[in-house]
Amino acid sequence: PIQKSDQTATGEHHATASQTVVVDTSSDIPWVQCLPCPIPQCHLQKDPFYDPAKSSTFAPIPCGSPACKELGSSYGNGCSGSTDQCKYTVNYGDGRATSGTYVTDTLTMSPTILVKDFRFGCSHAVRGSFSDQTAGVLALGGGGGSLLEQTAEAYGNAFSYCIPHPSSSGFLSLGGPAEASSKFARTPLFKNKHAPTFYIVHLEAITMAGKRLGVPPATFAGGAVMDSGAVVTQLPPAAYAALRAAFRSAMAAYGPLAAPVRNLDTCYDFTRFPEVKVPKVSLVFAGGATLELDPASIMLDGCLAFAPTPGEESVGFIGNVQQQTYEVLYDVGGGSVGFRPAAC
Repeated sequence: PIQKSDQTATGEHHATASQTVVVDTSSDIPWVQCLPCPIPQCHLQKDPFYDPAKSSTFAPIPCGSPACKELGSSYGNGCSGSTDQCKYTVNYGDGRATSGTYVTDTLTMSPTILVKDFRFGCSHAVRGSFSDQTAGVLALGGGGGSLLEQTAEAYGNAFSYCIPHPSSSGFLSLGGPAEASSKFARTPLFKNKHAPTFYIVHLEAITMAGKRLGVPPATFAGGAVMDSGAVVTQLPPAAYAALRAAFRSAMAAYGPLAAPVRNLDTCYDFTRFPEVKVPKVSLVFAGGATLELDPASIMLDGCLAFAPTPGEESVGFIGNVQQQTYEVLYDVGGGSVGFRPAAC
């Protein structure tokens, strides 16, 4: 099952013991923390550390293997010294990182989903802050080494998930959806050959209370990355400015603004109000597929759950708060992303 925390969407996979991992569609190398894993080089976690010594199916990946060479320089394929053990490094965009050995074992996601010789990082060190609720990352990006790439032959190059509200439970499915395909509103999926990890869609417009915001179409020309590992949606600065202005105007009765929270700058103190009405916000994608957001997908910790991209970056990111309760289908083989509402 998938659970929603304040920071991430997490799910379980089972090795020698159950491991709770972040489901991330914007990275390619799955990993969990492995013994030996000294603190503070590793982060504290509630699950037991994965112990290779207790697994009869564990195997190291040698340096000369195709799997190790596939890592390339982008994932720190380091085979120096006397050891023949393949090593990996993943550097995330927010400054966090993990490094360790590259290995295989049997991945058990459910009684019916087993992946033999599953390649993943055995992390012995991290950089930055990781939640103690998670043991690692289940990478579902579009590049080599990801769970999608490793299971494409068996499951048809498709997967879907539903990220629930914090009090509910969601799911991750490999392969096409169990529900009829007609229940999904679809938008074309674009891939950049120079950045194959990312699933890119075209955000056409943002509506508030049924009206489109006055954002020039060129603002969205860079596309938007579907990113389950990001919390809030980041929009190009001009689009965010239009959304923020309209939202602040609609919420004027709840002013003045409270102090910002992290990178969220439109925040309110609702303690004086027995009832709060949040204007409806929708994200409209190419082809007409629309994410109609409920209040819990519009606000987070009393703040508008959107932020601007850094600088003048034109590529947006659709975060997991805005994806909540939708089954999001990544039909990579069919070239589309689908949305099915009220799925979890």
